[in-house]
Amino acid sequence: MNDEQLKKFKAQLEEMRAKIISDVEQTLTDMTTQTGNIPDPNDRATVESDRNFELRIRDRERKLMNKIEEALARIDEGTYGICDSCGEDIAEKRLEARPVAKYCIDCKTKQEQREKAQGR
Repeated sequence: MNDEQLKKFKAQLEEMRAKIISDVEQTLTDMTTQTGNIPDPNDRATVESDRNFELRIRDRERKLMNKIEEALARIDEGTYGICDSCGEDIAEKRLEARPVAKYCIDCKTKQEQREKAQGR
C-alpha cells in the first residue's frame, strides 16, 4: 500500500473517531440536561427505552473506537492492510468499505463460518 492510500485511510479513520467522540459528547450533554421528573408512567417508560437504546449504540461505538485505534496503530507500525491471518494484502475495496478490517475477505468468511458452526 502506498503512502497516499495510507494517508487516505488514516484520514478516514480519524474522521470516524472524531464523529464518535462528538456523538458521545452530545449524548452526555443530552442525558445531563434532561429533567428527571416525568410524572406520566408511559412517558417515563419511553424516555428510559430511548436512553437504553442510546447507551447500546454508544457501547457499539466504544467497541468500534477500539478497532479504529488498533487500525491507526497498524498504520503507524506499517502493517495496515495486511491480513492478520494469512499475511496477504487486504483488498482496497474491502478497506474502503470497512477501514478497520483486520482480515482479508477469504479469512473473514472462514472465521464467520467457523463461528456459525460452533453456534456463536
